[in-house]
Amino acid sequence: MTPVLQTCLPDDQRAMAARPLPGMAPVVGGDWLTVDTTYDAQLAAKAALLRDRPDDVLACLPEARAAALEVLENVLTQLGSRDGFSVGPDTVVRPDGALVHIDRADPLRTVSMLIQEDICILQKQGDAHVLTAGLLCFPASWTLAEKIGRALPAIHKPVPSYDDNIAPRVQRLFDGAKVGRPMWRANLLRYVDPAFYHPRKEAHPRPADHEDGRYERSERQTVLRLPETDAVIFAIHTSVVRVE
Repeated sequence: MTPVLQTCLPDDQRAMAARPLPGMAPVVGGDWLTVDTTYDAQLAAKAALLRDRPDDVLACLPEARAAALEVLENVLTQLGSRDGFSVGPDTVVRPDGALVHIDRADPLRTVSMLIQEDICILQKQGDAHVLTAGLLCFPASWTLAEKIGRALPAIHKPVPSYDDNIAPRVQRLFDGAKVGRPMWRANLLRYVDPAFYHPRKEAHPRPADHEDGRYERSERQTVLRLPETDAVIFAIHTSVVRVE
């Protein structure tokens, strides 16, 4: 399959990726969605994954159903003010002309047909935020099945940089997320394989040859709090570019 590649990474995203964890900054203007040149191709890839392997890329625990619906309503509000989108009560016309029927009984699947971002929903349980729902079509070396229902420290196992110093800072970041004030950061990694769908089990970390990979993979990661359910959303927009 021909890889779906962006032509370049935005300069601010590359600079953000160079900052140490957690390295967050406010989202200018508050609009946390990104629409780029691979919009059509990424949404087609999502549709194929949800058709062929839905249990691998979509999960929603019962306690996250209200938050998932709130995510959908948030997305519809954002797209309603975007050029190229026509949002009605029951349908959305995308910039590529596709008509999407809004299914509020299956909100994350509907979201998958509207935006490039993957969506993770985290809810506070005790002292930690737990991953209670996820739309994860473009995992960067992890799997939704291993992370769903787990708290932040367990979600980041076995990320080497997520140590005892970083873990409480990330938890404070989620605790401090404010309604209407999304924050973002970015990462940047080398990959041998340019595929957007790149699952990997915890027991099988990436081999060392990825440092010589011909592709750069960067995630624009946005954290925002929902006003009604108080859930925190971790949104991931994925870019893959060829190393010149």
